[in-house]
Amino acid sequence: MHLHFIIHEDFEAPGAYEIWAIQNQFKVTYSRMYLGDQLPESIHDIDFLIVMGGPQDPNTTTAECPYFDALAEQYFIKKAIDAHKVVLGICLGSQLIGEALGAKFEPSPEREIGKFPIFFTEYGSNHPKFAHFGKVYEVGHWHNDMPGLTKQAKIVAYSEGCPRQIIEYSHLVYGFQCHMELNLNVVELLIENSKTELNQANLYRFVDSPEKLRTHDYQDMNQKLFCFLDLLKLDYLANKS
Repeated sequence: MHLHFIIHEDFEAPGAYEIWAIQNQFKVTYSRMYLGDQLPESIHDIDFLIVMGGPQDPNTTTAECPYFDALAEQYFIKKAIDAHKVVLGICLGSQLIGEALGAKFEPSPEREIGKFPIFFTEYGSNHPKFAHFGKVYEVGHWHNDMPGLTKQAKIVAYSEGCPRQIIEYSHLVYGFQCHMELNLNVVELLIENSKTELNQANLYRFVDSPEKLRTHDYQDMNQKLFCFLDLLKLDYLANKS
């Protein structure tokens, strides 16, 4: 199977998603947009498309960021969805999925950086792909915005600071505003590139200091993510056969 990452910045690394793909012996390819890579010419041989985060938003223009073409990415995401591929968006990626489906992103009520609980809706806590999280679970966060909702979208989980943490757009398409891919290596990259935001930590309810970010245990969260991805893979294979 083939998993393709769209990566917008070197510090928004795929972390646990990449580890899972390698452990599952996927063919793993990348469009590292910050290096000038192009999107794949075809979606045909891709099974999983994972669109990572970044400091941009869907309204960022190529004049503002020459290597980020929001409309081109949305077009590619929509092709993948229409081809019944697995599509996952993380943070900015989740917002781009919503936009590709006609749902506008919005600012989140609160900035969240750190590790804070998300609460699973009745739909989410009874969902076969998410039941193993329980009703409340602490996950990683690093965001200011949140994805838009289509008429068919279902909210799987929310937090005190953001009402749209996990969105199911279809049984193969999910937006994660939260960051379950975080590990200590990725956190260090983000700390180094988020000095302004972290220097203002005392101004926000849900922003951890760099020192606290380094003390969190991210391994259990990664394992819970792996369980979700395993179930998603099974759903995809059943749908494909």
